[in-house]
Amino acid sequence: MGLFEIVFRGELVAGAQPALVKANLAKLFQADGARIDALFSGRRLVLKSDLDPQAAEKYRATLERAGIVVSIEPVPVHVEEIEMAPPPDAPGFVRRPNKMAEPWVPRDCYMAAFVEVQAPAFEVAEAGSDLQPQKPVAQAPRLDLGQFSLAPAGSDMGQAPRAAGPAAPDTSHLKITP
Repeated sequence: MGLFEIVFRGELVAGAQPALVKANLAKLFQADGARIDALFSGRRLVLKSDLDPQAAEKYRATLERAGIVVSIEPVPVHVEEIEMAPPPDAPGFVRRPNKMAEPWVPRDCYMAAFVEVQAPAFEVAEAGSDLQPQKPVAQAPRLDLGQFSLAPAGSDMGQAPRAAGPAAPDTSHLKITP
């Protein structure tokens, strides 16, 4: 289902009065007189775009009641053209031989039934073997730490001394009575 647009070319409904039509459009579009006069320039103006067929028909009927003739047109589809690169003169790749295309000789009559089957030649690893390649162990960076030393536990490391809190008030004169 395509999308449509409402197109106005400055035409009035037969027998409509221009002043009344302009007043109806000003009320409908909530626009001033200068904008409404610009609608009647005779050029093709798209009033609403990207509508489904039902909504486009509602807009057409409403604008026809207001006194103008509009047309419903499909929204033009813009197709972007892409320029393709020219094909290469010679193939830039070399085909590897297909291992499955090599002839296979069956060992007995049971295996002879599978002569026409093309299957890759997978190998079965020993039980418990590691199937992923081992990653090299990362080397620790070589750092010269000779210029640093450790201070003994509990030593002052240059922090600023904490300020003493306010002195506790003297409460010796207070008594609790039962």
